Amino acid sequence: MRVLVTGGAGFIGRQLVSSLLERGDDVTVVDLKERADEGVRHVQGDLRDPAVTAESLTEGTDAVVHLAALTRVLDSIDDPDGVFRTNMLATHYLLERCRELAVPTFVFASTNAVVGDVGSAVISEQMPLHPLTPYGATKAAAENLLSAYSAVYGLKAVTLRFTNVYGRGMQVKDSVIARLMRAALSGGGIQIYGDGTQVRDYVYVSDVVNAIELAIALSESDTLVIGSGESVSMLELHRITCEVTGADIGKEHVPGKPGEMPAVIVDNGHARERGWHPEHDIRSGVEATWKDFLGAA
Repeated sequence: MRVLVTGGAGFIGRQLVSSLLERGDDVTVVDLKERADEGVRHVQGDLRDPAVTAESLTEGTDAVVHLAALTRVLDSIDDPDGVFRTNMLATHYLLERCRELAVPTFVFASTNAVVGDVGSAVISEQMPLHPLTPYGATKAAAENLLSAYSAVYGLKAVTLRFTNVYGRGMQVKDSVIARLMRAALSGGGIQIYGDGTQVRDYVYVSDVVNAIELAIALSESDTLVIGSGESVSMLELHRITCEVTGADIGKEHVPGKPGEMPAVIVDNGHARERGWHPEHDIRSGVEATWKDFLGAA
């Protein structure tokens, strides 16, 4: 199978590409960053440029996995125009190229932020889209665009709404688990927004890769919530990380940020029905991540 992975030099992308190569796929990566891997065709460039899209997405491609995006919520609040141009224009150009070349499959990395603040309600695929940040809005708009291309042009479009992805290979990430790991190594601390009782679902990166490969193989368009199904508070995550690492990680409570949801609790039942099952819970995932950080230190 010929697969184009956008954002293939990133955290999720690197591990997806490795897995696709292991199963014998012909892989092209397009990314702003350079990536040199044996057996991978790499296009370095900005997908907001249609010429880059045309160079990377060629005739005979069987599937596009679209991971490339600006994903930081706070950055999107500061620069809504930038997140729109990066997240929406790139998706539009890719879908147009898929239409021109009759590429059959498009897998899109989305987020549960598309449903907005639902309090402590359990998030499922059936909830209406009501994003509260520019980042969430671009993902919701892209989902609707995919729906239109699926309905009109017959594209198999599979949307995967990831929760917080973590795990092996996240040393350069700025997400909370990466910050906890670095604090454990350095003897430092982290900042916790608000009182720390806000809860999140964390999904391990290898489980995400498995979900993407499942999405490529599905026979029809669908939307799947991809999360562990186990939400923990920031205070619980801090405690678990201290126990796993043996470090006394300091914490400083600071005011919360606009656009932050008080809870992300997801129902992954539909994804399980389609054949996906997460292998890691939060403790085993933190343990595996810590081993990786120790190995890289």
